[in-house]
Amino acid sequence: MVVVDFSYGFTDTRYPTAADMRDQIAKTRTITDLARDRGFPVIFTTIAYQRWEAETLPWLRKATGMKALLVGTRLVEIDASTGIAAGDPVLVKHGASAFHRTNLASLLTGAGVDTVVVTGATTSGCVRATAVDAVQSGFSVLVPRDCCGDRATGPHEASLYDIDQKYGDVTDAADVTGWLGRI
Repeated sequence: MVVVDFSYGFTDTRYPTAADMRDQIAKTRTITDLARDRGFPVIFTTIAYQRWEAETLPWLRKATGMKALLVGTRLVEIDASTGIAAGDPVLVKHGASAFHRTNLASLLTGAGVDTVVVTGATTSGCVRATAVDAVQSGFSVLVPRDCCGDRATGPHEASLYDIDQKYGDVTDAADVTGWLGRI
């Protein structure tokens, strides 16, 4: 399980980078709770920058709202409603993919994982990038559509279509929980 960027900066609508993700978080939590019960790793990510990076990284010149995602601020904390547990790793990333410049592939390989369930925010950005890099890293990919979200429906649906056509299988939380219960 890789839960991408369900941090307050993306889930608390008081922030301009966020959208209402309550339903997606609730569906994700049913999967993460079961995954932990079955002994599977649950890994969270957050995207966070040092103040100096906010002024120098090309991506942040384009996505200026992301400059607020600074290390040590509430915006980069994992939303408590996800049910994050004390033993769940939290990887801090600096780009869209949870694999880029992190040890995610090593954590998954070390745990004997062959299939990655990717949930989180946003579908058109970090979820899609993580799904692409997961399959390129040799993992099968499942993306439950009701466990990820975006600020707009169009990019969300287009990204799910793209993922399903090329990189993984788009499913839903009920299918994933059924699958986890069988393995």
